[in-house]
Amino acid sequence: MSSLKPGWKMVKFGEVVKNANLVERDPETNGVERIVGLEHIDPKNLHIRRWNSVVDGTSFTRKFVPGQTLFGKRRAYQRKVAYAEFEGICSGDILTFEPKNRKVLLPELLPFICQSDAFFDHALDTSAGSLSPRTSWTALKDFEFPLPPIDEQKRIAEILWAADESAEAERLVNANLEKLLQVKINHFAHQEAERGNEHFLADCIEPNRPITYGILKPGLNFEGGIPVVKVRDYPNGVIVLDDLLHTTPEIEKEYKRSRLVPGDILISIRGTVGRVAEVPPELDGANITQDTARLSIKSDLHHRYVRTILESNYVQRQITAKITGLAVQGINIGELRKIRIPIPDLKIQEQFASECIAIRSAQACCARSIASLKTLVEGFFEASVNGEGAHV
Repeated sequence: MSSLKPGWKMVKFGEVVKNANLVERDPETNGVERIVGLEHIDPKNLHIRRWNSVVDGTSFTRKFVPGQTLFGKRRAYQRKVAYAEFEGICSGDILTFEPKNRKVLLPELLPFICQSDAFFDHALDTSAGSLSPRTSWTALKDFEFPLPPIDEQKRIAEILWAADESAEAERLVNANLEKLLQVKINHFAHQEAERGNEHFLADCIEPNRPITYGILKPGLNFEGGIPVVKVRDYPNGVIVLDDLLHTTPEIEKEYKRSRLVPGDILISIRGTVGRVAEVPPELDGANITQDTARLSIKSDLHHRYVRTILESNYVQRQITAKITGLAVQGINIGELRKIRIPIPDLKIQEQFASECIAIRSAQACCARSIASLKTLVEGFFEASVNGEGAHV
């Protein structure tokens, strides 16, 4: 850490922050309406957007109030911090922080301190337990950090909250685009189905590359091997390339029937059933596991149209109706082949796919903006608390 700027000082967290520990044993009578658990706090997002209602009952008694910073002490690696904008009751695994003196530490700066890498490193280093590690207030209050003068705190907080506000605006746009996309897809699918423009999924597939699942036992990761896509690798419709399993050429060779080419469509058939993704150029020659089916769309159909319509309620409900199993749910390939797909003329497919792609592109733009703003916030704050913020 660089030498401190004039007016800055090193402090321990517990010297300037207190763990409020307010108690509310009868929230419904006293007009407290919301219950917040760890599951309601999103990692790296200071805003609480979900909660349960007190009328549904709760055993929690810890109360929080507006202006406090909520910190998830269990599994701190999840980086769950929130700034309270309303009062409520929270889980015992959430600590409720507030400044001891607002003339020494601004409440608006506190959540960013708790979001810093240094604070989380301290929380992780002081966590105990294997299955569900927890840190504690006793451990966290010993965290040391450089505290700027109050005027500098105001400047830093204003910049950080302005960036956060911009990110929230982008998230709202993104959410509205997602709603628009889903309404568009669902309306179109039902409209075409009512017109009788349907084919079985099997009839949409290249005959020489039929619907198939992938490798049963890909083994441990083999450095330099063949990439294998699992269901977890495409959680939101896009295959995440960063952490793919690689199998040996010998194992993959036994499953050459399920090799991938760019433009293939993947659909999950076990566990979380019905996820869809398109194979990008980077995965030419890769493979899949038994939990995923490969769809090679006929050349006289628009593959991105088929990929999009597979996500419609019309198709997803058919898939759900054919799921079997208790411990591990799934749909077999035979039933998948019988799924009915609305298929209009090719020109209509192309136009519809193009419109949906435009919406997805706008969503990707929002996601990039949010990521950039998050990087800006993290970088600016880390520089600031290291005494370098005076130059920003």
